[in-house]
Amino acid sequence: MSRIVLIGPPGSGKSTVGFALAKHLQMPFFDTDDLIENKHAKKITDIFVEDGEEVFRELEFEVLQNVLQEEEAVISLGGGAPIATRSQEVLISSHSKVVFLDVSLSTAAPRVGFNRDRPLLLGNPRAQWQSLSDERRPVYEKLASVSIKVDDMSVDEVVQVIESSLK
Repeated sequence: MSRIVLIGPPGSGKSTVGFALAKHLQMPFFDTDDLIENKHAKKITDIFVEDGEEVFRELEFEVLQNVLQEEEAVISLGGGAPIATRSQEVLISSHSKVVFLDVSLSTAAPRVGFNRDRPLLLGNPRAQWQSLSDERRPVYEKLASVSIKVDDMSVDEVVQVIESSLK
């Protein structure tokens, strides 16, 4: 087994499923948003506001490149992390198992809590989420080795589907 990379929109469960999957498979777990926040001692929202999205995307790409050096790991990417062409190229060349956690707005909304730290969901958060999800979907689908519609699934059920896909 190698790297398993979880991608999808905010609220799809990437961090929660990633942590549970890593524990189940006894592999290290890395959440790129957490790595960025810890390394820079700033919340993602603060980086967006104070430094701009372009700076954040540079930090995100750097973390992505570093974490893909891990031989064996479960990696949760921020929703926008795989969108840039260079990020897609790095992901493809890493030969990681990429899992797209597909979720509807109605399931994601209570998970995301649109009032929290989501810099790209300011204004009308539900419309913004849907727009970002629609825009990013083709990239998620292109990169994915496996796509899982997680709406009616528990974390354990998603973990089981991912584990089955590894065989």
